[in-house]
Amino acid sequence: MRIENRLAELGLELPQPMKTPSGLELPFPWVRLWPGRAFVSGHGPLHADGSLWSGLGKVGSDLTTEQAYGAARATALAVLASLQRALGDLDRITAWLRVFGMVNTAPGFNQTPAVINGFSDLIIELWGPEAGPHSRSAIGVAELPFNIPVEVEAEVAVD
Repeated sequence: MRIENRLAELGLELPQPMKTPSGLELPFPWVRLWPGRAFVSGHGPLHADGSLWSGLGKVGSDLTTEQAYGAARATALAVLASLQRALGDLDRITAWLRVFGMVNTAPGFNQTPAVINGFSDLIIELWGPEAGPHSRSAIGVAELPFNIPVEVEAEVAVD
């Protein structure tokens, strides 16, 4: 429970599962386990109770880069919560392999790497310089579901 203890030391709480809008059915798992791997579906930022992050909209017009960095950090917590539910213990993650970050951008906003750093910085802080670094893309998109500012999917190695 090293990772869970580190989260507690940082004063961070893993959120409850996402509260989806009434009538919405998601026909896929949040985490797909495969021998030696876990593939994480796209997650957005959540509050501790599983509700959507309150800072919604486009980065560069509705939110600043710094606010979106916070949303990416909250997205990391949502991903960790799903991985914890699927794996039972976050210490089973032996390496972060790939992160794909999408940012809901206003026209002309091109600081997507700085936004997704909110996700990557937390992962590297928790897993350290050996298991935390990952390959990564950070792209801007015209829209994201529910008007969330950030969505991230990932792949991790597990024992």
